[in-house]
Amino acid sequence: MGASPGKFGVRAAYSNADVSKPDQIIEMVKTTQGMFGSLDILVNNAGIQFTANIEDFPTERWDAIIAINLSAVFHGMKSAIPGMKRRGWGRIINIASAHGLVASPQKVAYVAAKHGVIGMTKVAAIETANHGITVNAICPGWVLTPLVQHQLEERAKQEGTDVETQKHRFVSEKQAMAEFSTPEQIGALAVFLCSEGAKTITGAPMSIDGGWVAQ
Repeated sequence: MGASPGKFGVRAAYSNADVSKPDQIIEMVKTTQGMFGSLDILVNNAGIQFTANIEDFPTERWDAIIAINLSAVFHGMKSAIPGMKRRGWGRIINIASAHGLVASPQKVAYVAAKHGVIGMTKVAAIETANHGITVNAICPGWVLTPLVQHQLEERAKQEGTDVETQKHRFVSEKQAMAEFSTPEQIGALAVFLCSEGAKTITGAPMSIDGGWVAQ
């Protein structure tokens, strides 16, 4: 992990830590603090998915999803919070999901993990409330990532339709608003939660889901 100036004139570094391994998360946080002097903002964003009915769900897939989607959030916060408390300032943003608030079939591990992320967010927010730290969870609905775009293109080919038709069908299965969120919109919400305007927002699950959980 080495830091170098990027095209925007800021120092950036990459870590290849495996977030399913607590010791590698701890080392990543320590290295970041040593390289940059502090860790002020932590965004827990790693996640994996697997779908099957509960009785068919492989134990190893359950363990992997819980490790990466849930336990990694705990270990990241545990490692980062002491330094934030010493400085009297910090922002923690945990990327949860609409599935942290409601359920869908065949996603038992993902739904359990994301519900757990929201619970952890609330506990951490209460514990750090008077240390200049806020802890919030962003709960996206469907987000148009390159992976989803590829899936839509494949569905359009298989069904002899177009991508726009598939987008509408896909999103409308869950959301009132037949429109995907974008990674940029998720990022903009994260930036707001780090701003002075969000100073007293903490412990909040912030839905950005086209009305999914409003129904």
